[in-house]
Amino acid sequence: MSGGTAHLLTTFFMAVAAAMGYPSRRSATDLDATPRTTVTFDELSGVRRFNAHTLNYSTLLLEDDRGILYVGARGAIFALNSSDVADGSHRTIHWEASPEKQIDCQQKGKNNKTECFNHVRFLQRLNSTHLYACGTYAFHPLCAAIDANRFVLPSHFEEGKEKCPYDPARGYTGLIVDGGLYTATRYEFRSLPDIRRNLHQRPLKTEESPLHWLNDAEFVASVLVRESRDSLVGDDDKIYYFFTERAGEETTSFFDKSQVARVARVARVCKSDVGGKKILQRKWTSFMKARLVCYIPYYEVLRSVCSLDEGSWDSTVFYAAFTLSAQWRTMEASAVCRYSISAVQHAFEGPYMEYQDSARKWSRYDGAVPDPRPGSCITDHSRRKGYNSSQDLPNSVLDFVKLHPLMFEEVKPAGGEPLLVKKSVAYSQLAVDRVQALDGHSYDVLFMGTGDGWIHKAVVVGSGIHIVEEVQVFRDLQPVESLVISHAQRSLYVGAASGIVQVPLATCAKYTTCYDCILARDPYCAWDGRVCRATTAMDSTELVQDIQSGNKGCRSIFGRGFLPWKNRTVLQGDDVLLPCDQRSNLARAVWLLNGSEVLGMGQDRLRVGVDGLLVTDTLPQHSGEYRCYGEERGLRTLLAAYSLTVLPELPRSATAATSPHAASQSANDMKVAYISAIVALVVLCAVLSIVLLYVSCLEKRKGKYVLGEPRPSSVELQTVSANCLRKGHRQEEEEEEELAYPDGCLRIIPGEAPTAATSPVKELPVAVPPLPPPLPAELTNGMGALPSVLRKMNGNSYMLLQQQEEPLASPLYSASFTEELSKILEKRKHTQLVEKLDESSV
Repeated sequence: MSGGTAHLLTTFFMAVAAAMGYPSRRSATDLDATPRTTVTFDELSGVRRFNAHTLNYSTLLLEDDRGILYVGARGAIFALNSSDVADGSHRTIHWEASPEKQIDCQQKGKNNKTECFNHVRFLQRLNSTHLYACGTYAFHPLCAAIDANRFVLPSHFEEGKEKCPYDPARGYTGLIVDGGLYTATRYEFRSLPDIRRNLHQRPLKTEESPLHWLNDAEFVASVLVRESRDSLVGDDDKIYYFFTERAGEETTSFFDKSQVARVARVARVCKSDVGGKKILQRKWTSFMKARLVCYIPYYEVLRSVCSLDEGSWDSTVFYAAFTLSAQWRTMEASAVCRYSISAVQHAFEGPYMEYQDSARKWSRYDGAVPDPRPGSCITDHSRRKGYNSSQDLPNSVLDFVKLHPLMFEEVKPAGGEPLLVKKSVAYSQLAVDRVQALDGHSYDVLFMGTGDGWIHKAVVVGSGIHIVEEVQVFRDLQPVESLVISHAQRSLYVGAASGIVQVPLATCAKYTTCYDCILARDPYCAWDGRVCRATTAMDSTELVQDIQSGNKGCRSIFGRGFLPWKNRTVLQGDDVLLPCDQRSNLARAVWLLNGSEVLGMGQDRLRVGVDGLLVTDTLPQHSGEYRCYGEERGLRTLLAAYSLTVLPELPRSATAATSPHAASQSANDMKVAYISAIVALVVLCAVLSIVLLYVSCLEKRKGKYVLGEPRPSSVELQTVSANCLRKGHRQEEEEEEELAYPDGCLRIIPGEAPTAATSPVKELPVAVPPLPPPLPAELTNGMGALPSVLRKMNGNSYMLLQQQEEPLASPLYSASFTEELSKILEKRKHTQLVEKLDESSV
């Protein structure tokens, strides 16, 4: 997508958002952010990789205290060393689907290349000794409790159809909380999406009638918030689910009236919920959901959610990544928003919505609300009224919950606007870390995985985002499917289809100057006076770091004051490029000539581009000292220094100045050489013309027999007599060894001499035989008018030489040769034949 189209798209986003009641105080340009530096795949350093003979390394479980990274993949589970995933010390559990299940999967019409395998979708710590894993198992889900020490599959497997999706591509999320398994997905083969609890004494799920609590939901994430800790009201822990579903309150899409819009949602349930006694038996009594808006309402597709807290649940924040829905088709953009737990609670404590059967739509409910408040957890207020569990709740409360699962209030982002709207990027995964900076403030660092295998590292500063760098972690384009941060190893683990990548949280050594280190605004890095290094909790105040503004701390406004000069010498009128490599995508190139003149785009014959300064049609006044600075956030860093010399004309050597006659003689020699070459070409053309004329003359004589001239065609020697005249022109049909016709007519069949390919003897050049002397007049027997192609052989016959099946080309022989020969034979009847036969003249 071009820059103009992208800018227009972002502007349109702003207009739609404002029209729908979500104005933004910042412009479209301010909402976007450009990564400061770009690190391609070939420029990576300190990266470790792991892959085996399988695919889809998408389920990650990090146990930092044990130093183990568990990876669930297709047909396998791996236990990797978290300090170095590529050290080869990993353990493997092979968990492939059986051939019978794979055949059954194919018979259901599923893809035997991608779907009919055991994709491990769930991997969590069950207790101190066991892990719990679930896999699709070729559309027959299974689960297993795995001994973490032995790391082998158990002999007994559990049915997984209530815990794991059938389809490996279906949205899924799950948590194990205090021994209970909380999952959300579309479980069975053709079932509706659901939120369920298993591995518990009271399994629960959502209600399906008369209203579906979930409308074609695609689940993204689930988060546990320990709201019972230090709660003043005796609240319960809650599990929050994030998903995208079809909007029940909006019947059509803004762009296409025939399509139902999809919206982002957040739902919650209480951990201590045990369902109703008569109403909502084995169903959630605390289920509530609200709309999650970020930038453009109704048209956001939720892609990823991560959470962070500062040690207390009331400081919990959620970061969510959204992309455009299918209505935008070829357009691509992402938005990142931040939500506080208080904003979510505010929506769930607000008014409800109710479905109006007569109007067939959802609207705000303004009627009476029963007590205790429907959808709330059991608190001290409920206990004082005798409601110690959800089964003690009155029927009026449960009936209200059944018909009012949707809240009227929307959950809006912090500040009422997104942190980032990024054009031409589709974020697929988020991970967040909180870092204590040297200024005493805590900064949230976001790691955002894209759909084409890049990681954007960004720091949240105020109400915006500064993208520190973009890193290409995979050579082949593939979406980032999992992100996990290790504080112990200071590493980021990236899971994708092709493998696992361990990336350092920061590579501070690549910032070689104070200004590079400060301008990066990386909370993990600081300048110590000599190098840029990673910060630790024990760092002193001697380190320099500026996250807020990114331009304070270095001694002068000019970074890297000395660079070796590079000399450039050109002739007047030539063009010259002075390269200047800008390592920062945010920097602007500033050129100084002789320390004072600032060069820019508007000056004659000077062009400042991304590669450097181009001087066209140089003049002597362009000579001087050129310095290139990278200007960023008011700071200038020297990047290149050149000394340019423009020569007015070619310099003359001492020898050339003292001997002009020698130079003149050299010029004359060059003229003679040119004339000689032209004469040679003329002679060559004349020779070629003569040869072509000679060849054309030979072509005109084609068909005549010239004695002694080699002919490419076959030559037939026939005996001419009265009985043989009929056979003069017939084709050869007999075998090669036959030398005569049955009636005695002589036939000579020509052959070819052995060539170099068939005989090792070198072929000698054939000498042209001399022409035979003319016959005496007395031997012609009155046949002087006979064509030269006939020669007398004996008293009764003549030998005929002719080209086979080729008519004579001369106009002298327009009459048939047979007729002419008949006349001659008739004349011989009256002529005295020679008594002595002569020999052939051939």
